[in-house]
Amino acid sequence: NYWPAEVGNLSECAEPLFQMIEELADQGRDVAREHYGARGWVFHQNTDMWRVAAPMDGPDWGTFTTGGAWLCTHLWEHYLFTEDKEFLAHYYPIMKENVIFFLDFLVEHPRYGWLVTNPSTSPENFPGRADNIPFYDEVTGWVSPGTTICAGSTIDMQILRDLFTYVAEAAKILNVDQDFRQKVLSTRDRLAPMQIGQRGDLQEWLEDWPQKESSHRHISNLYGLFPGNQISARRTPQLAEAAKVVLEQRGLRGNGWSSAWKMACWARLYQPEKALENFVYAIKNYTFDNLFSICSKALQVDGSFGVAAAIMEMLLQSHEGEINLLPSLPSAWSMGFIKGIKARGGFELDISWEKNCLKEATITSNLGKKCWVRTATPVQVFWGNKIIPVEEEEGVVSFETSKGEKYKLVAESAKTS
Repeated sequence: NYWPAEVGNLSECAEPLFQMIEELADQGRDVAREHYGARGWVFHQNTDMWRVAAPMDGPDWGTFTTGGAWLCTHLWEHYLFTEDKEFLAHYYPIMKENVIFFLDFLVEHPRYGWLVTNPSTSPENFPGRADNIPFYDEVTGWVSPGTTICAGSTIDMQILRDLFTYVAEAAKILNVDQDFRQKVLSTRDRLAPMQIGQRGDLQEWLEDWPQKESSHRHISNLYGLFPGNQISARRTPQLAEAAKVVLEQRGLRGNGWSSAWKMACWARLYQPEKALENFVYAIKNYTFDNLFSICSKALQVDGSFGVAAAIMEMLLQSHEGEINLLPSLPSAWSMGFIKGIKARGGFELDISWEKNCLKEATITSNLGKKCWVRTATPVQVFWGNKIIPVEEEEGVVSFETSKGEKYKLVAESAKTS
C-alpha cells in the first residue's frame, strides 16, 4: 500500500505506517521473548488496530517471521528519499532491535551451512515436493493442498539481506554501534544465497522444488527485484534472466495486487511492453469502475496503490544510485508528462516526452547533492539560461547541484527542432 508514497511525493502519507511500526515493536518484543526465546522484536504477516504481532491465520501464514523486517525497509526508503538524519536516528533503534531478533532466531542449515529462518514460508505457494500432501487444517478449518512451511525461503533471505544492509549503513551514517555493525555484516554474508533452478527460474525455496499450482499469483521470490534492489538487469544479469522465467511462468492471472507487483518487476527488467500488458490486464479484469482493485471479488486498495507505484517505476527509477528517465516506456505511451515525481537523493522531477523519447526534464535539488542521470536521449543541462558542464559516461550524465535550485535537461533533438 505504501509503495507509491515516497516516489509519488506523498511522504507525509507514510507517517501512520511509521507510527504503526513503532507500536508493533512494543508487542513484538513480548512475542519474540514468549514465542521464540529471543531478544528484539518480531512481527508476522498480519495485525489489527491493537497491533497484534503474534502469528495468526494458521501455521502456513504464521511462519512468516519477516513481516516486521519488510516494514523496516520502508523506514530506510524514507531516509533515502529525504536523507533526514533526525528521522533515521529516531527509527534506527527500532530497525536495530528487529535485526537483534534475527541474530537470535537464525539457525545454521545442517546440509548447506547457510544461516536460515526456521520455520519459514513463501507466502501461500505450496511446494510440489512428493511428501507435501493435502490435509485437514484444524486451525483454519479447510482442507489444505499441503503446507507452505519450509526453512529459509528465498523471500525471507532477500528481506533479511536488505534489513541487515540497511541497519549496517544506518549505523555508519549515524556513527554508532560499530562492533554491532560488523556482526550484522558478517551474519548477512552467511545468509542463504539466491539460486537458479534447473528450469532456469529463480528458486523460491532452498531446494529446487516445483510448485503445486500451474501459475501462482504471488511472486514472493522476486522481492529482491522489486521492491528490493538485489536483482538488476545490469548488475546481476543471470538473476535477472531467472526472474524473467518466474514472471513468464506466473503469467497474467492473479488479482489486482499481483498484477501491480508483476508490472513493477517487468519495469525493473526494462520490459515496458510486458509491464503494460499486466497493466491492461489488471484494468480489464481486476479493477472496479471507481479504480479500486479487485481481490477475490472484493474491493482492495493494494492493487490500486501498487499499480500507481508501478506506473511511476516505468517512468522513473532511482534505486541504483542514479536517476533513470523513462526506463520502461511502452510504445503506446508515445507522448506525455508527469510532474512532481520524487527520486532518491532528494530530487523532484517534472518529465515530458514525445515520440517515445525524452523531451525535457526539470530537476529540483532539495538537498544540493551531485546528480547522476541516465537517459537514452542525449541532453544538454541548463541552470537558468546557462548550459552547465557535465560529466558523461556510458549513458549517464552527472553534474553538481545547489540546494533549492532547478536544472533543466533538454533533449538535443528537441532543442534543434
